[in-house]
Amino acid sequence: MGFLDSLKNLFGGGSKSAEVNVAKRFDIRGKTGQGSMSKVYQAYDRDLGRTICLKLLDKVKTAAFEAKFKKRGLKKPTEGKICTALKHPNVVTTYEHGTTTKGEPYLVMEWVEGSGLNYLIESKSAKLDGHRMEYIGQLCDAIQFIHDQKFLHRDLCPRNVMVTPEGVVKLIDFGLTIPYEPAYCLSGNRTGTVDYLPPEVIKGSKTDHRVDVFALGVTAFEVLTGNLPWERSPSSEDTILRHLNTPARSPKEVRADLDDALCQVLSKCIERDMKARYASARDFKDALHQLKRQNY
Repeated sequence: MGFLDSLKNLFGGGSKSAEVNVAKRFDIRGKTGQGSMSKVYQAYDRDLGRTICLKLLDKVKTAAFEAKFKKRGLKKPTEGKICTALKHPNVVTTYEHGTTTKGEPYLVMEWVEGSGLNYLIESKSAKLDGHRMEYIGQLCDAIQFIHDQKFLHRDLCPRNVMVTPEGVVKLIDFGLTIPYEPAYCLSGNRTGTVDYLPPEVIKGSKTDHRVDVFALGVTAFEVLTGNLPWERSPSSEDTILRHLNTPARSPKEVRADLDDALCQVLSKCIERDMKARYASARDFKDALHQLKRQNY
């Protein structure tokens, strides 16, 4: 997609249709997920003639979320506009977005066969063996692409990553994604999944693309070790305090067979000081590829 096409999608064009009657157009086959502001279904799209992923956003919560930006004089593109502007092999494809006859924002996306990265980690799946570095590299490509397109994902974590049977990584869920512009990176935007939040977000400080680099590092740590850099806690408040006040543990503490060089790369990506992290997802990927051992 060219630059002009991306602008068209974001600011008034793209694949937006008239109001859709969900019951008439889609054969809902089952709920596959639910977030704080949306529900996700597998469905057969009678118009497109294919199985798709249908995301229905809660109209009240979505309006409240977008109102936060309006109060600051910002006109944030909708999730649908953002998603249709992002075309990359490691990003879920969005075919269409719009509003249902009930006033709910909706997205029609490709149906991704496979497993959530969180499931593969939690189940200690053999599908990870020998492919961990490859999956992390693909995720780096997805994040770098998003940043190059001037967006911040802001909710990168294993549950927002799918892995197909062919080993293709797909980044999903752009509900918290914002334009990468100074006005959106000012202090106060404290959104994301708590275990993957960097200190600057927790503090409500000014941020940049390194919020995603931090979350990428935490995700990579989890993929390679099966655990988080900080001990899991049932309390969000305790997790926040650890991210602010306690250095992350070494990956070697969790998985003793990891090379020292790899541990150093992972630790650099999750530095609490954003200036000490890798400057980009591309730099993180390059550092990983320079390592001798790749068969984790």
